[in-house]
Formats: sequence, C-alpha cells, structure tokens
Amino acid sequence: MKNSVRWYLLCSLLGAAFGVQVFPAAAQNAEVPVRSLSLQECWQLALKHNFDVRIERYNPQIADYALRMLYGAYDPSLYSAASHSYSLAPGGVDSQNRPYVGSESETDSISSGLRGLLPWGLNYAVGVGLSDQYGTRPGFSADLAHPQVSYVTLTNLLDPTQVFQYAVTNYLEFSTRDPFENSSGQMGFLTLRQPLLRNFWIDGTRMTIATKKKDLKSTDLALRSRVIQVLTSVQQAYYDLIYTYENVKVQQKALELAQRLLAENKKRVEVGAMAPLDEKSAESQAAISRAALLSAQQALAVQQNTLKNLISDDYTVWHDLQIQPAEKLMPQPAIFDLQASWQKGMTQRPDLLQNRIAVERQNIVLRYSRNQLYPTLDLTGTYGYMGSGKEFSGALGQIGNGDNNFYSVGMELNIPLSNRQARETHKLNKAQKEQLVLQLKQLEQTIMVQIDNAVKAAQTSYEQLDATRQAREFAQAALEAEQKKLANGKSTSYQVLLLQRDLTQRSSDEIQALAQYNKALSSLTEAEGTTLEKNNLNLEFRP
Repeated sequence: MKNSVRWYLLCSLLGAAFGVQVFPAAAQNAEVPVRSLSLQECWQLALKHNFDVRIERYNPQIADYALRMLYGAYDPSLYSAASHSYSLAPGGVDSQNRPYVGSESETDSISSGLRGLLPWGLNYAVGVGLSDQYGTRPGFSADLAHPQVSYVTLTNLLDPTQVFQYAVTNYLEFSTRDPFENSSGQMGFLTLRQPLLRNFWIDGTRMTIATKKKDLKSTDLALRSRVIQVLTSVQQAYYDLIYTYENVKVQQKALELAQRLLAENKKRVEVGAMAPLDEKSAESQAAISRAALLSAQQALAVQQNTLKNLISDDYTVWHDLQIQPAEKLMPQPAIFDLQASWQKGMTQRPDLLQNRIAVERQNIVLRYSRNQLYPTLDLTGTYGYMGSGKEFSGALGQIGNGDNNFYSVGMELNIPLSNRQARETHKLNKAQKEQLVLQLKQLEQTIMVQIDNAVKAAQTSYEQLDATRQAREFAQAALEAEQKKLANGKSTSYQVLLLQRDLTQRSSDEIQALAQYNKALSSLTEAEGTTLEKNNLNLEFRP
C-alpha cells in the first residue's frame, strides 16, 4: 500500500508539472464482456464444474465398485482337471522262494464340477470324476494242493496288489504278465464344510463386505461435506465480490470529492483566498485517493479470479469475462438459537457422521477378531454315487442306476496351543476402537465450540450493521457541514480532508459489515451442516 501511494504521488506530481494526468495502463478500464450471475447460478456452476467436487464425486463410485467386487467371493467357480499317471512295479521272490513278475499300469483321469462359498461360511463342491486304469499284472499257476482257486476268482479283483495278496495267501505262483483294464467313476458327489465356531458368526469375507458398506456410506458423507465446503466458499466469495464492487464505488466517490476540493482550492489560491500549502495538501489527498481506488480495483480483480476458480474447470473460458453480481448485500434478519444449532450440528454434520461410522466399522472388525479367538470346529460331509467296469460306458451305467452310493459325515477340530496372533490382534482392535470413541467425543466438543463461536459472530455482525450505518450517516453529515463552513471561510481545507477520509472509511466499513454478516450466516450453516437444506439444494451424491 505504501509503495502504491508513493507511486501515485509521483504520478500526480508529474501530472501537475506537465499539466497532464499520468496513470499506468492498468488503471484504465478496458472493455470486457460482463456476465451477471446470481448466487444460485454460481452454486449450480460450482456443483457442475468445481474441481474439488468433481474429484470427490469419484470416491463413492470407487467405493461402490470395490464393494461389488467383494461379492465375487460368493460366485461359484467351474473347475476341470485331467491327468495321466504311469507306474512300473518290479518283480521279486516271495517268502516261499517263488519268483513273481512285476506289474505295469497307466491311469487316465478327468474331473469337473462347481465349487464355491456361501454367505454363512459354507464351502461346497459338486461334480463328477472318471478314471481309466490299464496295463499288465502278474499271471499265475495254481498249486495242486489248492485246486479250488479259480482264475475267474482272481480276475474279479481289480487292484493288482489285491491280486498278489490273494495269490500269496492261497499259495499261487506268479510267473506271467496278464493285461487288464478297468474304468471307475464318481458322479453327483457333493462335498460340504461348515464352520461351527471360528468363522461361523463372521469370517474374513463377511467382515470385509460389512466394512466396505460402511466405507461407501462414509464416502457419501465425505462428498456431502466437500459440497458444503465448496458452496460456503462460493457464497462467501460472492459476498466478498459484492463488497469489492461497492468498495470501488466508495473509492471512486472519494476520489471525486478529493478532485473537487483540489479544484476549489486552486481557485482560492489564484484569488489569494487560500495559502498554496492547502492546495498541495489537496493534491496529496487526491493522489492518495487514486492509489486507494487502484488498490480497490486490484482487490476486485483478485476476487473475480477467486470466484471464477470456484465455479469453473476451464479458466481460459472465464478469463476475459467480468462477473457482475446480480444480488445486493441485504441485512437478512435471523433468529439465533444455540441449543437448536447444537442439535443440528450433532445430527447433520457430515464429518461427525463419518466419525460415528468409523466407530461402527471398527465394531465389525472387533467382532471378527473376537470370533478368531475360538478354535476351529468344522462339520464335513460328502455324498455321491460310484460305478466301475472295463469300459467308461459300464461305469457310467452303474452310476446312472444309482445303486452304489456313498456318504460320509464328520467333524474336524483344531485348537491352537497359544493363538497369540488372534489374541494380540483382538487387543489391538479394542485399543483402536477406544481411540476412535475418544476422537468422536473430541469432534463433538469441537463442533459445539465452532457453532457457539459462529452464533456469537453472527450476532455481533448483525449488531454492527446499525452501528456502521449510523457512523456513515454521521460522517456524511459532518463532511457536508464542514464543506459549507469552508465555503464561508470558517473552516480549513485540512479539516475537510480529514472528514473526507473519515466518510470514505465509514462507507467502506458499512458495506464490509454487511458482507461480514452474510458471511457469518453462511459460516453458521456450515458449522451446523445445514447449508444444503437452508438453501433448498437437494442433491443426489451417488454417481
């Protein structure tokens, strides 16, 4: 400010020396397009184009995608497997010193089915499996002491090991290799595993889904909070823009008064009715008024950019436009009720609701960690049908008849000896919950203090409106009286200059008080979390 005053004093002196006015080019008003905007229009533009709002809008969408992704854990999966195995067993000599030959076998198997997880923790698998085994196994000759053993009896045994054991028991001699082939299958088998203790009330998947649901609500509230912040910033920037416009008018009027006094003093000096020093004082005041006007114009330009930045996502489009507020600063009356404001803050502040959700989220984590303290006790079961034959068709035929079913039911218990990780994790989650509860109480108290301060600020600002208006009226009346006294030779130019400065300051104070009062009201609604409701803005936050 001091540098500006010195610069414009120098410009004034140069102008007086050469009989012209010397001003920088920036001081000259350029013709620029003007766009008149109401506060509601600024809000709508901000909701659509403000970068903070646009960026924050993606968080609920991202959280929603993350939640949907987790439900994929319950999607069944189709599995299929195929394998080929080969085995060659060497021959030898048994305990009777009889030689026997080895066996050779190959197995082809294939299985396919569905498996997955259900929301109550049940793991399931249902499918079909087929296998085909072929190769050679030891042949035999019967001992004469056991003629009742027949070849047919041995060939009914499917496993080469069983054949060998049967033969040894009945004193058979294996000396040749006989080919064999057998097919077997399982179809419609069902395998189940249901936790009964650990992972019964809640497991890792259910915990993650439940916490992500809380995160989704939290992102909605975060977006709401961001919108309230941006709307409040737009509102206050709009009021500041009105103030800077009005302040430019005040400074322009002050400059007009200073130039008029300077012109009158010059005439008085020419006729010898005033000392030259009074003329120089008037010139100094005119220069100071010019500097103040240009400072006000600069503040107006900065405030224009502040509002443009809040309501646009492409500054180049707005750079050459001048925003003209379509509204006036009005002393809107308000009824202040601290208890009602506290109640609104405790129920509507988005950041407070976010903290409460954080506590609820931690309760879910705590419930999961508590369940992990239990041992593992799982109920298991299987059921299905079997079939066998020399060909797949025979095995499938037996399975289709449903004569050879199988099932199993059991329980599996696993007790960790220390379970240290689960115990310490549970203690950690309890400590984190206690911390979140304290943070919640701290925020509640902070909000109460913020609302209390906002109510007091709004009340004080409202009371200042009448005081600043009266001060401006008194200053204007005093200046008019002093100007009459100066015209009658009963006052001095210095006294008039002082009263002119006082009127300029009082006029600026009045419009600033109006702006501060309206800004205080917007700050109060922001502290209560009621900005959207009080301004009739109904928004859908979910993308």
